[in-house]
Amino acid sequence: MQNLFDVNQALFTVFGYPMSFIELIATLTGGVAVWLSAKENVWSWIIGLVNVVLAFWMFYQIQLYPDMFLQVFFFITNIIGFWQWKFPKEFEANLQHELKITKLSVRNFSLLSAAGIAGTLLLGTFSKNLHEIAPRLFSLPSAFPYMDSFTTVMSIVATFMLIRKKVEAWWIWLVVDVIATYMYYIKDVKLYALLYCIFVIIAAFGAIEWTRRYQAQETI
Repeated sequence: MQNLFDVNQALFTVFGYPMSFIELIATLTGGVAVWLSAKENVWSWIIGLVNVVLAFWMFYQIQLYPDMFLQVFFFITNIIGFWQWKFPKEFEANLQHELKITKLSVRNFSLLSAAGIAGTLLLGTFSKNLHEIAPRLFSLPSAFPYMDSFTTVMSIVATFMLIRKKVEAWWIWLVVDVIATYMYYIKDVKLYALLYCIFVIIAAFGAIEWTRRYQAQETI
């Protein structure tokens, strides 16, 4: 069973690329969860729980430590997100009695962006030195400390926006997904890189779809 979740244990080979079980299932569950989010489907959060558990162990094995820590956050926010979407306050509910889509003020968007940049610098510095701080747990240095930290921190920002169904969440995801696609490709988890390439398309779709739904709500 342990070998089944080893990122270096090939389940099969596709065009010369060894595919591990953990990368395959993490990719599939991640793709389904994000697509359901773009469609405003509350069950995206439940499928996301499976994805983050698998992704946590995969990222640990390929030394993307900020991404690994991010999965702990995602596990908690998947539970919160499901509850927020499914059981909103009465004044926040749409016609389906679920949380309705809204937009951030310019001030709040600016504050969140600034916090994201500051968080990137702090986490990047910490990640860069993590193998020296805890060498028994992290024997190898972080692969891309600042790039990985940027995608980690801005994913947190975007997730908070998504929990509250803010349209801007999808624009943040678009930037994060472009950078993550490159990073995973370089780290040779190519199916996950392909997944994030698909996420770029889904994020663009989500931004357009949620903007349309938001405008439709405002005319009711």
